[in-house]
Amino acid sequence: MQFCERLVGKLRRSTLLIISGFTHEVLEKEVKPLVSSFLHERGLILSEEKTKITSITTGFDFLGCNVRRYNKKLIIKPSKESIKRLLNKARTLIKANIANTQAIVIKSLNSLLRGWGNYYHHVCAKKAFRKIDNEIWHSLWKWAKKRHPRKGLRWIKNRYFKVMGQRQWVFAAPICKNKPKEIRYLRLLKLIDIPIRRHVKIRADANPLDLKWKKYFDERVKRTRMLASSFSREGSLLLVSPLRMMFPEES
Repeated sequence: MQFCERLVGKLRRSTLLIISGFTHEVLEKEVKPLVSSFLHERGLILSEEKTKITSITTGFDFLGCNVRRYNKKLIIKPSKESIKRLLNKARTLIKANIANTQAIVIKSLNSLLRGWGNYYHHVCAKKAFRKIDNEIWHSLWKWAKKRHPRKGLRWIKNRYFKVMGQRQWVFAAPICKNKPKEIRYLRLLKLIDIPIRRHVKIRADANPLDLKWKKYFDERVKRTRMLASSFSREGSLLLVSPLRMMFPEES
């Protein structure tokens, strides 16, 4: 479902939400009218165009993720549209930098890939990571051949791709020499190297208003400290412990 909030005659950014139910009929005939009425009383509008009722076995896209049940197991993974958008951006970036140095291409791609990979590293993304790495490799190989149409394939491979560890085709550019025979390389980030860390759900019996759970919630907040700091500097969001809000420590 998607709804919009009216503010002084203008539409603010729409808000997305998911509502689950046991049957299609319950959602269509009972839940949807109830939600629409609830929002209308508060000056909000339920978007009929964006509202979709579907089975979990069919799946749906939400915030760039595809949510679907496979053989009684719920799988959340990057949506096809999100993967397509990323690859289009990467290919456009590579083509636009045909005359720039390899290091500039790597820095630009690393910035794009790191942000996308960090967003999806909580879901089942390894298959998508591997596919994207492969597609970008093919685009970079075409980029390298186009820059040197008169050079042989072996020369191009040795010029732009290095052997690092167990990998034979690492897109890397030399940046400096620490010693006469030691060269440092700037290499392209591979999404497959980003570790998948599952989101840890809050315990069902945890109560943020109970002091005995203070340590538990403080530990959860600690893991999001960097995110909280980033958002608070922008003035948009501040993540704090619920217990500190209710029971501030004595100064």
